[in-house]
Amino acid sequence: MTLLFIALFLLQVQPAHSGPVLNNAFVRVMRNAAPCASGAAGCGDRVIIALGPLNWSDGIMKRGDVRVIPAGQSYRPPAAGEFLEVSIKPGHPQVAPPPAGTPAAPDNKVLFDAKDFTIFEEKMQPGEISSRHSHNQRVAIFLNDTMVEQWTDGKDETRELEPDLVTFRPAVIHISKDVGKVPIQNLLIEFKPAGRANP
Repeated sequence: MTLLFIALFLLQVQPAHSGPVLNNAFVRVMRNAAPCASGAAGCGDRVIIALGPLNWSDGIMKRGDVRVIPAGQSYRPPAAGEFLEVSIKPGHPQVAPPPAGTPAAPDNKVLFDAKDFTIFEEKMQPGEISSRHSHNQRVAIFLNDTMVEQWTDGKDETRELEPDLVTFRPAVIHISKDVGKVPIQNLLIEFKPAGRANP
């Protein structure tokens, strides 16, 4: 019985993820780990996203705050707290420009703008519906537990936005509606076609 108790205790104190929560040709995302803190050549720009209060070397970050560390620059990772390290992979695939006549991206709050990606915050109130709009390929991090209904290519889909879930979303043209009881609050790292300005 004592051994069983110890085994259960050790499972509880171990990190929730020992490997990447997302790993593809564009990004590697780690939770509560910072393997790219040294600024090694294969890491590229790093995006730190606070999932709760973080004590950083130059101040406090709160849930949803974002910091970008340029490629090659080292940083001291948070000693405690919940966070994501999103490493933008150097030499990731180029994003194709959208076809002519594609509706513009939504007018969201831009948190950071780089040469090949933009970080923005997406917010919608319960019952709010967007205009028809487009997105490029992007990393999406959901902060609130709510529901979204989306109309894409004539198809209607309703899905849950699970807090702290990290997904990679394809380029899309759609309409969105917050059908949950709380606001939608998402962080999006959207990749730009070569030579394009802000989304």
